[in-house]
Amino acid sequence: MKKDYYEILGISRTATAAEIKKAYRKKAIEYHPDKNPGDKAAEEKFKEAAEAYEILSDPDKRARYDQFGHDAFQGAGGFGGGHHMNMEDIFSQFGDIFGDIFGGGFSSQGRSYSRQSTVRSRGSDLRVKLKITLEDIIKGGEKKIKIKRRVKAPGTSYTTCHQCGGSGRISRITNTIFGRMQTTGTCNVCGGTGQILQSRGNGSDAQGMITKEDVVSINLPKGVRNGVQLRVGGKGNEAPGTNGIPGDLIVQLIEQSDDKFKREGNNLHYDLYISMPEAVLGTDKIIETPHGKIKLHLEPGTQSGKILRLKNKGVPDLDGYGTGDMLINVNIWVPKKLDKEQKEFFKKHFNHPNFQPNPGKSEKSFFEKIHDMFS
Repeated sequence: MKKDYYEILGISRTATAAEIKKAYRKKAIEYHPDKNPGDKAAEEKFKEAAEAYEILSDPDKRARYDQFGHDAFQGAGGFGGGHHMNMEDIFSQFGDIFGDIFGGGFSSQGRSYSRQSTVRSRGSDLRVKLKITLEDIIKGGEKKIKIKRRVKAPGTSYTTCHQCGGSGRISRITNTIFGRMQTTGTCNVCGGTGQILQSRGNGSDAQGMITKEDVVSINLPKGVRNGVQLRVGGKGNEAPGTNGIPGDLIVQLIEQSDDKFKREGNNLHYDLYISMPEAVLGTDKIIETPHGKIKLHLEPGTQSGKILRLKNKGVPDLDGYGTGDMLINVNIWVPKKLDKEQKEFFKKHFNHPNFQPNPGKSEKSFFEKIHDMFS
């Protein structure tokens, strides 16, 4: 069901012509496409307000609407015949109001015109990939990278486009048998920037631009993951002209695999290999980690498959929810080649009770360890 025209404009049914126009001006400013680029909801409200004003500003149409409501225009053709208005209809029908609001001139003689406004073109974004190590991920901090970006060449200057008057848009209103019609498009002279090249700097292209190498600082958060994209505002390509703003630099992070540690979420896994004598007699081990050196003490009789958990020695959480753990997986290295004396030693103790597997109830299986680790 269509909305009530008076409700759309926010006025009473006894509103005067001046009050109707004032209310429409207010709605037109609030929901105008120039103020709400790409906002479909605002565009619909803009069209609704224009349709309401088209009916209520005409005394005959208003009287019919007051008596019969929307049914007064059902089946009627042409502008204001109950169909949803389009943008070209709106601008061509109410050109005087928009010119009054936005300071532009609208012609009814088929001449081209433009609304004067400051065009702020935007340069394109730059996309680069940055390889990062496990140490970078854990410590975070500043990283400097070299990029090549388009910038305005020294000595380049611009002037206002004579075709569009700096608006970047060219519109034309023509008289047809259906009334005044308007079409609007990008200015073919300046390409929508509102400015044209006045003088070109050395080595620049047709837009006065050159490619320059630049060094950019990247603030790397702790705990980032592979594929995360960081955006650095204003470090993309510059836009031609004096009113342009540069695009952004988008950095995609590529996590390098580590030779020693395997990352699983925010936890780190490390395979520690010890000899059979070390497992039997116990030992101390120094491990180089991204957090620095860590000393581990292994008790005599350490079993292969034992998992040591070092709290908060993993990867910091990207969202600030603590730090993961480091899991040390102990593996006993069994020699593949033995000399005669070594073989005789193991043969001598082959059936000795101390060398027979005899796990107690306190000894957990591999699957139990995994369950405990993630529970």
